Amino acid sequence: MNVRRTFVAALATGVLLATAACGGDPLEESDSSSSGEKGSVTIGGQNFTESQIMAAIYQELLESDGYDVTQKLVDTRDIYFPQLQKGNVQVVPDYLAGIGDYLNTEANGPDAKPITSNSAEESLTAVQPLAEEVGVTLLTPAEATDQNGFFVTQDYASENELTTLSDLGALGEPITLAAAKDCPDREDCALGLESVYGISIEEVLPLGFGLAPTFQAVTDGEAELGQTGTTDGTLDAKGLVLLEDDKGIQPAQNLTPAVNSDWLGDHPDVEETLDELSGALTTEDLAALNLKVDQDREKPEDVAAAFLEEQGLI
Repeated sequence: MNVRRTFVAALATGVLLATAACGGDPLEESDSSSSGEKGSVTIGGQNFTESQIMAAIYQELLESDGYDVTQKLVDTRDIYFPQLQKGNVQVVPDYLAGIGDYLNTEANGPDAKPITSNSAEESLTAVQPLAEEVGVTLLTPAEATDQNGFFVTQDYASENELTTLSDLGALGEPITLAAAKDCPDREDCALGLESVYGISIEEVLPLGFGLAPTFQAVTDGEAELGQTGTTDGTLDAKGLVLLEDDKGIQPAQNLTPAVNSDWLGDHPDVEETLDELSGALTTEDLAALNLKVDQDREKPEDVAAAFLEEQGLI
Protein backbone atom coordinates (compact mmCIF):
# COMPACT_ATOMS: atom_id res chain seq x y z
CA MET A 1 0.00 0.00 0.00
CA ASN A 2 1.48 3.34 -0.93
CA VAL A 3 2.51 6.02 1.56
CA ARG A 4 -0.43 8.25 0.86
CA ARG A 5 -2.97 5.59 1.71
CA THR A 6 -1.17 4.64 4.91
CA PHE A 7 -0.37 8.05 6.31
CA VAL A 8 -3.41 10.10 5.38
CA ALA A 9 -5.80 7.38 6.54
CA ALA A 10 -4.10 7.37 9.93
CA LEU A 11 -5.13 10.99 10.39
CA ALA A 12 -8.81 10.08 10.52
CA THR A 13 -10.19 9.72 14.03
CA GLY A 14 -12.07 6.67 15.23
CA VAL A 15 -11.96 3.12 13.98
CA LEU A 16 -15.10 3.31 11.89
CA LEU A 17 -16.21 6.57 10.29
CA ALA A 18 -19.01 7.34 7.86
CA THR A 19 -19.44 10.48 5.87
CA ALA A 20 -21.74 12.97 7.57
CA ALA A 21 -24.15 12.95 4.68
CA CYS A 22 -24.67 9.20 4.83
CA GLY A 23 -24.24 7.93 8.37
CA GLY A 24 -25.33 4.36 8.92
CA ASP A 25 -24.59 1.19 10.86
CA PRO A 26 -21.21 -0.50 11.32
CA LEU A 27 -19.90 -2.43 8.34
CA GLU A 28 -20.75 -5.75 9.92
CA GLU A 29 -24.41 -4.70 10.17
CA SER A 30 -24.97 -3.39 6.66
CA ASP A 31 -28.70 -3.34 5.94
CA SER A 32 -29.72 -5.33 2.88
CA SER A 33 -33.17 -3.74 2.60
CA SER A 34 -33.65 -0.82 0.25
CA SER A 35 -36.11 1.65 -1.13
CA GLY A 36 -34.11 1.75 -4.38
CA GLU A 37 -35.68 -0.21 -7.20
CA LYS A 38 -32.47 -2.20 -7.75
CA GLY A 39 -31.74 -2.79 -4.08
CA SER A 40 -29.14 -1.46 -1.66
CA VAL A 41 -25.39 -1.05 -2.00
CA THR A 42 -22.77 0.01 0.53
CA ILE A 43 -19.73 1.86 -0.73
CA GLY A 44 -16.59 1.44 1.37
CA GLY A 45 -13.18 3.03 1.35
CA GLN A 46 -10.88 5.29 3.34
CA ASN A 47 -11.81 8.59 4.93
CA PHE A 48 -9.64 11.23 3.22
CA THR A 49 -10.51 13.88 0.65
CA GLU A 50 -9.93 11.99 -2.57
CA SER A 51 -11.68 8.86 -1.33
CA GLN A 52 -14.61 10.96 -0.10
CA ILE A 53 -14.93 12.48 -3.59
CA MET A 54 -14.72 9.10 -5.31
CA ALA A 55 -17.29 7.59 -2.94
CA ALA A 56 -19.59 10.53 -3.67
CA ILE A 57 -19.12 10.01 -7.42
CA TYR A 58 -19.92 6.30 -7.09
CA GLN A 59 -22.97 7.12 -4.96
CA GLU A 60 -24.30 9.65 -7.45
CA LEU A 61 -23.86 7.20 -10.33
CA LEU A 62 -25.43 4.24 -8.56
CA GLU A 63 -28.34 6.26 -7.21
CA SER A 64 -29.05 7.52 -10.71
CA ASP A 65 -29.13 3.86 -11.77
CA GLY A 66 -31.78 3.05 -9.15
CA TYR A 67 -29.77 1.85 -6.15
CA ASP A 68 -30.20 2.87 -2.53
CA VAL A 69 -26.65 3.82 -1.51
CA THR A 70 -24.87 4.09 1.83
CA GLN A 71 -21.25 5.10 2.40
CA LYS A 72 -18.99 3.57 5.06
CA LEU A 73 -15.60 5.28 5.02
CA VAL A 74 -13.06 4.05 7.57
CA ASP A 75 -9.44 4.42 8.64
CA THR A 76 -7.52 1.76 6.74
CA ARG A 77 -7.72 -0.89 4.04
CA ASP A 78 -7.39 -3.70 6.57
CA ILE A 79 -10.74 -2.59 8.02
CA TYR A 80 -12.81 -2.21 4.86
CA PHE A 81 -11.31 -4.85 2.56
CA PRO A 82 -12.32 -7.86 4.71
CA GLN A 83 -15.84 -6.43 4.76
CA LEU A 84 -15.76 -6.20 0.96
CA GLN A 85 -14.77 -9.86 0.86
CA LYS A 86 -17.64 -10.79 3.20
CA GLY A 87 -20.17 -8.77 1.22
CA ASN A 88 -20.99 -6.31 4.04
CA VAL A 89 -19.52 -3.71 1.68
CA GLN A 90 -20.23 -4.22 -2.01
CA VAL A 91 -18.23 -1.56 -3.87
CA VAL A 92 -14.99 0.30 -3.13
CA PRO A 93 -13.11 2.95 -5.14
CA ASP A 94 -9.55 1.81 -4.56
CA TYR A 95 -5.98 2.00 -5.85
CA LEU A 96 -4.56 -0.79 -7.99
CA ALA A 97 -1.11 -1.25 -6.44
CA GLY A 98 -2.52 -0.61 -2.98
CA ILE A 99 -4.94 -3.52 -3.45
CA GLY A 100 -2.11 -5.62 -4.86
CA ASP A 101 0.23 -4.93 -1.95
CA TYR A 102 -2.52 -5.70 0.56
CA LEU A 103 -3.60 -8.97 -1.04
CA ASN A 104 -0.02 -10.07 -1.70
CA THR A 105 1.07 -9.62 1.89
CA GLU A 106 -2.12 -11.21 3.19
CA ALA A 107 -1.51 -14.27 1.01
CA ASN A 108 2.27 -14.50 1.10
CA GLY A 109 3.43 -12.66 4.20
CA PRO A 110 4.88 -9.21 4.93
CA ASP A 111 8.16 -9.97 3.16
CA ALA A 112 6.52 -11.06 -0.11
CA LYS A 113 8.13 -9.74 -3.28
CA PRO A 114 5.96 -6.97 -4.80
CA ILE A 115 3.77 -8.09 -7.69
CA THR A 116 2.87 -4.65 -9.02
CA SER A 117 4.87 -2.33 -11.27
CA ASN A 118 4.55 1.05 -12.94
CA SER A 119 2.37 -0.59 -15.61
CA ALA A 120 -1.36 -0.61 -14.85
CA GLU A 121 -1.97 -3.44 -17.33
CA GLU A 122 0.73 -5.67 -15.89
CA SER A 123 -0.29 -4.87 -12.33
CA LEU A 124 -3.95 -5.68 -13.01
CA THR A 125 -2.97 -9.03 -14.53
CA ALA A 126 -0.88 -9.84 -11.47
CA VAL A 127 -3.44 -8.72 -8.89
CA GLN A 128 -6.65 -10.11 -10.40
CA PRO A 129 -6.04 -13.76 -9.39
CA LEU A 130 -5.45 -12.80 -5.75
CA ALA A 131 -8.60 -10.69 -5.74
CA GLU A 132 -10.68 -13.46 -7.28
CA GLU A 133 -9.46 -15.90 -4.63
CA VAL A 134 -11.02 -13.75 -1.91
CA GLY A 135 -14.26 -13.04 -3.77
CA VAL A 136 -13.47 -9.61 -5.16
CA THR A 137 -13.66 -8.50 -8.80
CA LEU A 138 -11.46 -5.66 -10.06
CA LEU A 139 -13.09 -3.65 -12.83
CA THR A 140 -11.33 -1.46 -15.41
CA PRO A 141 -8.71 0.88 -13.90
CA ALA A 142 -9.04 4.55 -14.76
CA GLU A 143 -6.26 6.54 -16.39
CA ALA A 144 -6.38 8.60 -13.20
CA THR A 145 -3.62 7.63 -10.79
CA ASP A 146 -2.52 8.99 -7.44
CA GLN A 147 1.09 8.06 -6.79
CA ASN A 148 3.80 9.35 -4.50
CA GLY A 149 5.17 12.59 -5.93
CA PHE A 150 8.26 14.61 -5.04
CA PHE A 151 8.35 18.37 -5.27
CA VAL A 152 10.78 21.27 -5.09
CA THR A 153 10.22 25.01 -5.14
CA GLN A 154 9.65 26.52 -8.56
CA ASP A 155 12.68 28.76 -7.94
CA TYR A 156 14.90 25.77 -7.14
CA ALA A 157 13.68 23.95 -10.26
CA SER A 158 14.35 27.00 -12.46
CA GLU A 159 17.78 27.71 -10.99
CA ASN A 160 18.93 24.12 -11.56
CA GLU A 161 16.91 23.37 -14.74
CA LEU A 162 15.00 20.54 -13.07
CA THR A 163 11.96 18.84 -14.55
CA THR A 164 12.62 15.20 -13.61
CA LEU A 165 13.98 13.21 -10.71
CA SER A 166 16.86 12.21 -13.01
CA ASP A 167 17.74 15.89 -13.31
CA LEU A 168 17.88 16.14 -9.53
CA GLY A 169 20.13 13.10 -9.29
CA ALA A 170 22.45 14.54 -11.92
CA LEU A 171 23.09 17.57 -9.69
CA GLY A 172 25.18 15.37 -7.45
CA GLU A 173 24.31 17.41 -4.36
CA PRO A 174 23.22 16.10 -0.93
CA ILE A 175 19.44 16.38 -0.56
CA THR A 176 17.27 16.68 2.51
CA LEU A 177 13.84 15.13 1.98
CA ALA A 178 10.70 16.01 3.96
CA ALA A 179 8.41 12.98 3.83
CA ALA A 180 6.37 10.37 5.67
CA LYS A 181 8.14 8.59 8.49
CA ASP A 182 8.31 5.24 6.66
CA CYS A 183 9.97 6.81 3.60
CA PRO A 184 13.56 5.76 4.40
CA ASP A 185 12.70 2.06 4.06
CA ARG A 186 10.56 2.21 0.91
CA GLU A 187 11.58 1.52 -2.68
CA ASP A 188 8.99 4.06 -3.85
CA CYS A 189 10.53 6.70 -1.60
CA ALA A 190 14.09 7.25 -0.29
CA LEU A 191 15.45 3.84 -1.26
CA GLY A 192 14.32 4.20 -4.86
CA LEU A 193 15.40 7.82 -5.10
CA GLU A 194 18.90 6.75 -4.10
CA SER A 195 19.25 3.44 -5.95
CA VAL A 196 17.42 4.31 -9.17
CA TYR A 197 17.98 8.04 -9.52
CA GLY A 198 21.29 8.37 -7.72
CA ILE A 199 19.93 11.11 -5.48
CA SER A 200 22.06 11.45 -2.37
CA ILE A 201 19.50 11.60 0.44
CA GLU A 202 21.43 13.15 3.31
CA GLU A 203 18.48 13.21 5.70
CA VAL A 204 14.79 12.39 5.76
CA LEU A 205 12.72 14.75 7.89
CA PRO A 206 9.66 12.74 9.10
CA LEU A 207 7.22 15.60 8.68
CA GLY A 208 4.45 13.70 6.93
CA PHE A 209 2.97 13.02 3.52
CA GLY A 210 1.65 16.19 1.89
CA LEU A 211 1.23 17.97 5.20
CA ALA A 212 1.77 21.62 6.05
CA PRO A 213 5.11 21.02 7.86
CA THR A 214 6.45 19.22 4.79
CA PHE A 215 5.47 22.06 2.47
CA GLN A 216 6.87 24.61 4.91
CA ALA A 217 10.20 22.81 5.21
CA VAL A 218 10.72 22.96 1.45
CA THR A 219 9.47 26.53 1.14
CA ASP A 220 11.79 27.65 3.94
CA GLY A 221 14.79 25.80 2.52
CA GLU A 222 15.08 23.35 5.40
CA ALA A 223 14.61 20.59 2.81
CA GLU A 224 15.19 20.66 -0.95
CA LEU A 225 12.67 17.91 -1.70
CA GLY A 226 9.23 17.09 -0.31
CA GLN A 227 6.72 14.28 -0.67
CA THR A 228 3.03 14.52 -1.58
CA GLY A 229 0.59 12.89 -4.01
CA THR A 230 0.53 13.41 -7.74
CA THR A 231 -3.07 14.65 -7.50
CA ASP A 232 -2.18 17.41 -5.05
CA GLY A 233 -3.75 20.48 -6.65
CA THR A 234 -2.35 22.98 -4.13
CA LEU A 235 1.28 22.99 -5.27
CA ASP A 236 1.13 25.77 -7.84
CA ALA A 237 -0.35 28.25 -5.38
CA LYS A 238 2.44 27.38 -2.94
CA GLY A 239 5.18 28.00 -5.51
CA LEU A 240 6.03 24.30 -5.67
CA VAL A 241 6.39 21.89 -8.59
CA LEU A 242 6.46 18.11 -8.95
CA LEU A 243 9.47 16.47 -10.55
CA GLU A 244 8.59 13.76 -13.05
CA ASP A 245 9.17 10.14 -12.02
CA ASP A 246 10.81 9.53 -15.40
CA LYS A 247 12.20 6.08 -14.50
CA GLY A 248 8.92 4.85 -13.04
CA ILE A 249 9.73 3.85 -9.48
CA GLN A 250 6.11 4.42 -8.45
CA PRO A 251 3.72 1.47 -8.80
CA ALA A 252 0.50 1.90 -10.73
CA GLN A 253 -1.98 3.44 -8.30
CA ASN A 254 -4.77 3.81 -10.85
CA LEU A 255 -8.28 4.32 -9.45
CA THR A 256 -9.87 0.88 -9.73
CA PRO A 257 -13.40 -0.18 -8.75
CA ALA A 258 -13.30 -3.23 -6.46
CA VAL A 259 -16.61 -5.07 -6.21
CA ASN A 260 -17.78 -8.07 -4.20
CA SER A 261 -17.95 -10.83 -6.82
CA ASP A 262 -21.17 -12.48 -5.63
CA TRP A 263 -22.97 -9.14 -5.48
CA LEU A 264 -21.70 -8.19 -8.93
CA GLY A 265 -23.03 -11.46 -10.26
CA ASP A 266 -26.49 -10.36 -9.15
CA HIS A 267 -26.00 -6.77 -10.36
CA PRO A 268 -23.98 -6.98 -13.60
CA ASP A 269 -25.16 -3.54 -14.76
CA VAL A 270 -22.81 -1.92 -12.22
CA GLU A 271 -19.77 -3.01 -14.22
CA GLU A 272 -20.80 -0.97 -17.26
CA THR A 273 -21.58 2.07 -15.09
CA LEU A 274 -18.23 2.06 -13.30
CA ASP A 275 -16.23 1.17 -16.40
CA GLU A 276 -17.72 4.19 -18.16
CA LEU A 277 -16.54 6.36 -15.27
CA SER A 278 -13.05 4.86 -15.43
CA GLY A 279 -12.90 5.71 -19.11
CA ALA A 280 -13.58 9.36 -18.35
CA LEU A 281 -11.53 9.99 -15.19
CA THR A 282 -8.03 11.46 -15.55
CA THR A 283 -5.29 12.36 -13.08
CA GLU A 284 -5.88 16.03 -13.90
CA ASP A 285 -9.54 15.57 -13.00
CA LEU A 286 -8.60 14.14 -9.61
CA ALA A 287 -6.24 17.02 -8.88
CA ALA A 288 -8.92 19.57 -9.82
CA LEU A 289 -11.59 17.84 -7.73
CA ASN A 290 -9.29 17.60 -4.71
CA LEU A 291 -8.48 21.30 -5.02
CA LYS A 292 -12.16 22.26 -5.00
CA VAL A 293 -12.67 20.42 -1.71
CA ASP A 294 -9.36 21.14 0.04
CA GLN A 295 -8.86 24.74 -1.05
CA ASP A 296 -12.27 26.03 -2.10
CA ARG A 297 -14.07 24.16 0.71
CA GLU A 298 -16.76 22.73 -1.55
CA LYS A 299 -18.58 19.61 -0.41
CA PRO A 300 -17.49 16.27 -1.96
CA GLU A 301 -21.05 15.49 -3.01
CA ASP A 302 -21.41 18.83 -4.81
CA VAL A 303 -18.06 18.42 -6.55
CA ALA A 304 -19.01 14.87 -7.56
CA ALA A 305 -22.37 15.88 -9.03
CA ALA A 306 -20.87 18.77 -11.01
CA PHE A 307 -18.13 16.53 -12.44
CA LEU A 308 -20.56 13.84 -13.54
CA GLU A 309 -22.82 16.39 -15.18
CA GLU A 310 -19.87 17.96 -17.03
CA GLN A 311 -18.85 14.53 -18.29
CA GLY A 312 -22.38 13.64 -19.33
CA LEU A 313 -22.39 10.60 -17.03
CA ILE A 314 -25.64 11.55 -15.28
